Amino acid sequence: MTPRTARKTALLFGTLLATAAPVFAQDAPKPAPEMQAVLDKLAALGSKPFSTLTVPEARMQASPADAARAVQWDKRVPSNPEAQVTTKDIAIPSEQGGLAARVYIPGGEGPFPVVVYYHGGGWVVADVNVYDGAPRALSLGAHAIVVSVEYRHAPEYKFPAAHKDAWTAYKWVVENIHELNGNADKIAVAGESVGGNLAANVALMAKEMKTKNPVHQLLVYPVAGNDMDTPSYKENANAKPLGKADMEWFVKNTVTSMDDARDPRINLNGRSDLAGVAPATVILAQIDPLRSDGETYAAKLKDAGVSVDIKTFDGVTHEFFGMAKVVPQAKQAMDMAVADLTAAFDKAK
Repeated sequence: MTPRTARKTALLFGTLLATAAPVFAQDAPKPAPEMQAVLDKLAALGSKPFSTLTVPEARMQASPADAARAVQWDKRVPSNPEAQVTTKDIAIPSEQGGLAARVYIPGGEGPFPVVVYYHGGGWVVADVNVYDGAPRALSLGAHAIVVSVEYRHAPEYKFPAAHKDAWTAYKWVVENIHELNGNADKIAVAGESVGGNLAANVALMAKEMKTKNPVHQLLVYPVAGNDMDTPSYKENANAKPLGKADMEWFVKNTVTSMDDARDPRINLNGRSDLAGVAPATVILAQIDPLRSDGETYAAKLKDAGVSVDIKTFDGVTHEFFGMAKVVPQAKQAMDMAVADLTAAFDKAK
């Protein structure tokens, strides 16, 4: 391989990644026992690193959510009270056709506050079925309607298709949620991983477009930058279920060219227009390449005068948030999210 070819193959997210030698994590922390049990179950289910798979293979394999549910079954942990939340599948009109969405509805009279939730999966894999634990628990805990939004996936639909769908869904919810017994004056956005990126973008778009601003944004280990040489990327290069090579794989499948990685919708940490955006809760995992992304974005929000509640949970990995039934830190993170959302809804007029 010539030096020029090596440089081309190594260029990703605007940084040069070393390809001549394997990547070794620096002082990688150890998962807590309950988190390790989920990771062990994931391995037993045959899950492989995304970076070693084709897109169809990645979409078919067991997910961390599958592993957590299997551990829950093994431990005979009951599904109630979250199972008592009712659901309704709907289609949100869009220019490309209907966007699938699942509406989680708590018990009670209503009208209920509302959370528009965007799932993770690197913009490539997963769907509202995989990401059921978090929206269900949020609906129960915050006594809110949660609209879990599906969006177009890459590589079939490249960036910024998912971002456009996220905004389309938010606008529809604002204008129509009263028909589902929701209160659009008490609306928040939430998301995990790339869904956290989508939620943050929706909050910024609402401010920019001078439409109804969400009263809060819940960002769980969000994709917020284009730098894969951060401390957490180095520390957790080989982490499971998400490592550095996996993030490279997701990005390669999502963007049309690496110039897209500099777009402010992906590189939130490069933005200078954060003042006035909705208050945020930022929840991070210690064993996660994306941890530094979230730390930096939270700091930039604070510098812009935005109220931020941030916490990094030790001993857990990417994808831990929806595992409250089997991972104690996930229960603590969910309690934090519910408390912040409830306070924001109570404060809203």
